[in-house]
Amino acid sequence: MSKLVVSDLPDSEYKGKRVFVRVDFNVPIRDGKISEDYRIRRAIPTIDYLIERKAKVIIGTHLGRPKGIVIPGLSLKPIQTRLSELLGKSVKFTGDVIGSRVKKAIAALKQGEVLLLENLRFHKEETDNDPKFSSQLASFADIYVNDAFGTSHRKHASTYGMALEFDHKLAGFLVSRELQFLTRIRENPERPFIVIVGGGKIKDKINALKNLIEKADKVLLGGGVAYTFLKAKGMGIGNSIVDEEMLGWAKQSLKKYGDKIYLPIDHVVAGSFENRKNCMVMDDNIPDDLQGFDIGPKTAALFAHQIQGTGSIFWGGPMGVFEVGDFSAGTTQVARAVALATWRGATTVVGGGETIAAVRNAEVLDSEITHISTGGGALLEFLGGVELPGISILEDKEKNTSLAAN
Repeated sequence: MSKLVVSDLPDSEYKGKRVFVRVDFNVPIRDGKISEDYRIRRAIPTIDYLIERKAKVIIGTHLGRPKGIVIPGLSLKPIQTRLSELLGKSVKFTGDVIGSRVKKAIAALKQGEVLLLENLRFHKEETDNDPKFSSQLASFADIYVNDAFGTSHRKHASTYGMALEFDHKLAGFLVSRELQFLTRIRENPERPFIVIVGGGKIKDKINALKNLIEKADKVLLGGGVAYTFLKAKGMGIGNSIVDEEMLGWAKQSLKKYGDKIYLPIDHVVAGSFENRKNCMVMDDNIPDDLQGFDIGPKTAALFAHQIQGTGSIFWGGPMGVFEVGDFSAGTTQVARAVALATWRGATTVVGGGETIAAVRNAEVLDSEITHISTGGGALLEFLGGVELPGISILEDKEKNTSLAAN
C-alpha cells in the first residue's frame, strides 16, 4: 500500500505550519568535517519543497551511537554548517533536542526558516521510544514527515512514537523513492532479475537473500558470502571468512537453486590482511595457509558477462576488501558492469553502506545507477519482507482518497 507523500498535501496546508522532518544524517565525520554527505544531499528536495511552501521546518536526526550520553564529537554542529551550504540559507541550531531553548527557537521561527535539533540519541528516551519524550517532540510540530528510510526499521521515538500523535504523517521524497524501487525489486522485478550479494556474513542478509534468491534468474556471490557457499560445496577455502552457522542453509540453497548460483572460480589470496607480500591469484581450492580477499580476474569477467542488458539488478555487498588496492579490482569491475547495465536500460538498485562506498571507490557516478538506497538494516529487512515501523505508521494513500486524488 503506497504512502501519502509531502506533495499530496495542498500547498496551503504548509504555509506557516511547523513541520517536523525526521531525516537520516548519520554521516561520517572526521576531525570535525563531513567526509561523505550523500545522505544529507538526498534529503534536500523534501526540505526545499517545504521551504518553498513557507513551512517552518524542524529537522531531527541521530549521529552515531552515543547511547543517551552527550558526546561532543557526535554533535550535529558540522551538519548544521553543511546543511546551510546545501540549502543556501542559514540553518538555526540551539544545541538541544528538548527544553526551553528549543521551544523559544521554534516559537521564533519564521515562514521558510529551518531549525536543526541536536543529536536525538543524546537522549536514551529516543531509542527507548519513551512516550513522554515522543510527546515532547510531537508538541514541536503540526505535521510529521519521515524522510529517514535508513532508520525506519527502528521503533524509536522520532521514527514511530511521536508520529502516532499527528493527523498528517507523510513520507518525504527520499522515502517515497526508496519504497518505489525497493518494492519493485521485492515484489515484481523486471526480467531477467540479477542479484549480486557480497560482504562478510550471510546471517545479516539471510531474510533478504532467501526472498531474492527465489525470485532471481541469476545470483552472483562474492566476499564472505561466497566462501560460505564454496565451503558448503566442499571446496577448500583456506582461512577465508566463513559464516559457519549458515553452512546448512547454503547447502540446501545449492541443491535447490544451484543452476542459477554463480560462485567465484578464482581468487585474490594472501597470507593475511596484514601480510600481503605473497598476494597472488589462485584458481579452485585455496590452501590452508592462505585467505581469499577478492574475486579473481576470471570471476570478475564471468560476473561482468552476466550483468548485461535490460531487466533489473540488485547489488548488496562488495566482492572483497575493496578498501585496499590489492583487493579492489573485483568490486570495481562489478561496479562498472552495473553502471554499464544501467546505460543499456536495466533498472539497477544498489544498497548498504559498504556497497555505496565501493561504488564511489570505483568512480561510478550516482547517475550511472538507477537507485542508490540509503538503507542498511532497513533495506535488508524490507527486502526480506519485514514490515518497517517507521513506514507502517505513515498515512496510506488508499485510506485517504481525498488527498491521494489531490
